[in-house]
Amino acid sequence: MKNPVIVDAIRSPMARAKPDGALAQVHPVDLLSQVLEQLVERNQIDPGQVDDVICGCVSQAGEQAGTPGRLAWLAAGLPAHVPSTTIDRKCGSSQQAVHFAAQAIMAGTQDIVIACGVESMSRVPMGSSRMGQNTTGARFDARYAPGLVGQGVSADLVAAQWGLDRTALDTYAARSHQRAHAAQSSGGFAREIVGIDTPAGRVTADETIRAGTTVEKLAGLKAVFENEELSARFPQIQWATTAGNASQMTDGASAMLIMSEQRAQQLGLRPRARFVAFDVVGDDPLYMLTAPIPATQRVLAKAKMKLDDIHHYEINEAFASVPLAWQKELKADGERLNPRGGAIALGHPLGASGIRLMTTMLHALEDSGQRYGLQSMCEAGGMANATIIERL
Repeated sequence: MKNPVIVDAIRSPMARAKPDGALAQVHPVDLLSQVLEQLVERNQIDPGQVDDVICGCVSQAGEQAGTPGRLAWLAAGLPAHVPSTTIDRKCGSSQQAVHFAAQAIMAGTQDIVIACGVESMSRVPMGSSRMGQNTTGARFDARYAPGLVGQGVSADLVAAQWGLDRTALDTYAARSHQRAHAAQSSGGFAREIVGIDTPAGRVTADETIRAGTTVEKLAGLKAVFENEELSARFPQIQWATTAGNASQMTDGASAMLIMSEQRAQQLGLRPRARFVAFDVVGDDPLYMLTAPIPATQRVLAKAKMKLDDIHHYEINEAFASVPLAWQKELKADGERLNPRGGAIALGHPLGASGIRLMTTMLHALEDSGQRYGLQSMCEAGGMANATIIERL
């Protein structure tokens, strides 16, 4: 069995998904094509030797409907014989792309694979692919009557289940911004970000980080999912989730160069990390956001490791209650949890987020000299991917 390794991992800056956002005027294909082009150029690989491009993208509608990885590869002027496919495992789409890429190399069917992800939430709004349709069907609806709830309500259900009040959520959110600002100020993101050309000029830094965020400022925001009918159904909910303690909607792209260790040696490229274990699991779709807990437990068991063996945890900050519930349930060290901030500060460009998290984790491990990192992401429908990597 071949040993897959990470040779490089990069991302675009994270930009607010608003009409005046830094990347809002860039078509998602053009955004991803610039990231792919720079990944190939900086590693000086022959792009014709790439076996596949596996792209995570959630809203496969409008400008993102046309196999964005394939179009972005061609837009970058790269060889037409290299194929691409699109993965949708909701928020974990590009993390799943990484898993599929590594697994193809392990199976011996491919040797060099690029995993990537893109989401332009300003140009293709979240939910565009559903277009107001019933996506569940009668049998699903009957099983889960009287019905599931939106992710924001699930976030409040999780907060209630794990005893997380508004102050805890806001404190965590403020810390996310503080940690991201500290990383940005110290140059911690400099190696992982590649610049993106836009009609207004080149964008080279995240615009989502709010350095002045405080618990006191966040306390002034209204709970956004409060609902009288749902309050009667779920009297335990305290309605503590706000726009300030949830992830930001963001435009972004990310990419990772994965190949067999043997091929990396042949090409004179230095492997930066190896994959220790993978997992993906489902959990209660009503609570929706809790699957990172069993996914972490299962991936640790596969690796024959304990959580204390891991030096860096990346748990996607879809909502503050998600990493906090994970931390509380697993008794995890908060200093190791998202030490450079997370999606509350950096944003959550859906299909690009899996590789964005892993890119940040890899660079943080290298900067700190630490060895093991674990990543997990909650995904719509109550799923989660989990990955353990070892820095080399």
